[in-house]
Amino acid sequence: MLLADYGATVYKIESPEGGDVGRSWGPPYTGEDSSYFLGLNASKQGVAIDLKKPEGVELCRKLIGKADVLIENMRPGVMDRLGLSYSAARARNPRLIYCSISGYGQNGPRRDDAAMDLILQASSGLISVTGTPEGHLARCGHSVADITSGMFALIGILMALRVRDRTGEGQFVDVSMFDSMVSAMASNFANFLGSGTLPKPMGTAFPTIVPYAAFPARDREIVIAVASEKLWQAFCPAIGHPELAAHPDYATNAVRVKNRAVLEPLLGEILSRRTCAEWTAVLQSAGIPCTPIRDLREVVEDPQSQAREMFVAVDGFTVTGVPVKLPAAPGRVRHRAPRLGEHTREILSGVLGLNAEAIEALAKDGVIPA
Repeated sequence: MLLADYGATVYKIESPEGGDVGRSWGPPYTGEDSSYFLGLNASKQGVAIDLKKPEGVELCRKLIGKADVLIENMRPGVMDRLGLSYSAARARNPRLIYCSISGYGQNGPRRDDAAMDLILQASSGLISVTGTPEGHLARCGHSVADITSGMFALIGILMALRVRDRTGEGQFVDVSMFDSMVSAMASNFANFLGSGTLPKPMGTAFPTIVPYAAFPARDREIVIAVASEKLWQAFCPAIGHPELAAHPDYATNAVRVKNRAVLEPLLGEILSRRTCAEWTAVLQSAGIPCTPIRDLREVVEDPQSQAREMFVAVDGFTVTGVPVKLPAAPGRVRHRAPRLGEHTREILSGVLGLNAEAIEALAKDGVIPA
């Protein structure tokens, strides 16, 4: 999606029989497709090809010959069995960047294990540190393993393209959801490897910074991040308790972490005396990072979201906007997500040069939609 939003021509290849399973992940639906699918597939072009048929595989081989990048997320070995392995693709197009995204990577004892976002949140250790201090575990509220591995795939593709600029050669980019989550959790693993102590769920708190958590204001929760001694010295007078700044139990972050069981309830009692809006105004004026815990409606309606164009309407459906602002090459959501196979005939004709008779023969044989 990001590659497409920033100008790449992206062909999303799906099976003619139902297509991407994400099309059915609803409700809610907009038309025949789930809102989930529409939100993640804008700016792409839709191609439906039956890879169970040799003619469909051959069409893919021809597209590979003209592509800069191929991204696939089959289980390891599936592309090999289809005759679309990296070695086969490279033989046809030595400049191709071939990116495989899988659950556990192309080698190792878990190579062939089935994987979905929830599975990787658990197997990477994320869920073990996500939840309440009482030990109630929780899945992260968005598909963090999916998104993280997608972002690492994008990074890998861009690095491989940069190498190709120098060498003229493509390469294989092996991205696993497992590796991606371990890397994204580097600070968690650093704390464990440094201490040998297994971390536990802490709600909104952070193991090595205090105060750095949500606290109950009078009307709703406010999140406060006092991540330096300078901020602590500003925070204490801002909440009306300057004596806490030099208190021997709280004077440094190290002792605040040690005494968090006393300090955090004390701060909670102080902060409960005023509304979240009142505290936000006070703390922001003192330079303290803080925010109410907002729901998605509040985020969508936030003037900051509008100023940054983070929610845009395309063909009657609102999707998230582009996250990186590049004045010299600005990205944009170019069009809505494609209907299943919407651009198949256009691409077979315009890109591969097939004539109308050949395309009709493929449709008659069930290789592409009729």
